[in-house]
Amino acid sequence: MARLLQAPPKFHPSEWNIANKMQCASTESQKFRSECMIAESQRLLDEIERTTQKTRSDVNKKIEQRQEEIKFWKQELDKKLEQIVHETEVLLTFKTRLEKSLESCKEPLIIAQKCLLNRQRRAGIDLVHDEVEQELVKEAEVLQGVIALLGHTLEQTNEQIRLNRSAKYNLEMDLKDKFTALMIDDYCASLANNTPDIRYADDAVKIEGEFVSPEDWIDFSNTNVEKADKQRNNSLALRVMIDGILSQTANDMRKQCEMVNAAFRNRVKEVKDAKHKLETLLAMVMDETASQEKNIAALKKAIADKEDPVKVSQTCLEARNHRPNMELCYDTVQYRLINEVQEITKNIQRQDTLAQAETELKGLSRRQLSLEEEIQVKENTLYIDEVLCMQMRESVIINNF
Repeated sequence: MARLLQAPPKFHPSEWNIANKMQCASTESQKFRSECMIAESQRLLDEIERTTQKTRSDVNKKIEQRQEEIKFWKQELDKKLEQIVHETEVLLTFKTRLEKSLESCKEPLIIAQKCLLNRQRRAGIDLVHDEVEQELVKEAEVLQGVIALLGHTLEQTNEQIRLNRSAKYNLEMDLKDKFTALMIDDYCASLANNTPDIRYADDAVKIEGEFVSPEDWIDFSNTNVEKADKQRNNSLALRVMIDGILSQTANDMRKQCEMVNAAFRNRVKEVKDAKHKLETLLAMVMDETASQEKNIAALKKAIADKEDPVKVSQTCLEARNHRPNMELCYDTVQYRLINEVQEITKNIQRQDTLAQAETELKGLSRRQLSLEEEIQVKENTLYIDEVLCMQMRESVIINNF
């Protein structure tokens, strides 16, 4: 029991001094290391803060630069979009001009074809392939060629409008994306450390496959701009071509229309002149017919007037043939009576002119009938050309569209 209550061993004072010194040294050492760590930590914190602020400033600067790039391209795209929209609207007016011009060609073509069809109803010698018919055929060919050309140009215009709208769609989609990107970058530029809705995003730094390079981004918008410029230039060239086509086709149609009308006027004048000559000839034939009829009547009367004298002479001869015996003498009376009968008979026989006159009268009648028929032919031709065709052609108006 006494051993259990034995006092602990005592240290030497030097040991106590050493232990105190060691405690002081250890504490000083620990304090120094702690102070170094605090200093290093403060330095590190300051460096991190500076780096973070520098990085944030750099990021904000990059965002600002990016915003400027997007704004620049957005302005370019807006300008090209405005240009292509305006060009498409103008081209649509040219399309309307083409459609109106194409529609206006249908009636002149129908009229030209009707004129050709009507002129097939000319009769006799007047059914001739004259200058009018040649010009009408040419007019129909010109109109058909114009219709084909305008139709092809209208197809080109529709295709160019489609291409313009395709370029417009690409610009609009690009602008829409840039507007969204600009809104996002504006939002990012507005974020600060004290912004309420900032949060951690685990996969934010993950770069997935749909990201494109800045060069590709520029190329994409540049390609859309170039396509819009190309289609706009093509559209401008097409409008110049359409202007030329509309002007040239209108001039061609107007010129050919006037050629046809001039041919009609000349032909109507020719037919009227021919009809007037025929009517003059008919009047002359009718006058000659009347003269011949009078001549025949005179010839018949002359023949009739010679019947009684020949009867008297023949009666005298018949009576003197009954003289008796030696009285049946061939005296001067008998001789003169015989001469008289022969002379009158000879004169009557000379009236074969009557037959010739009647033949001539028949010829005149045939000529009169032929002239009347020919005049009717000319009247029919004048009705077709002057009334049916020329009046119908008065409605043909060639306008510039």
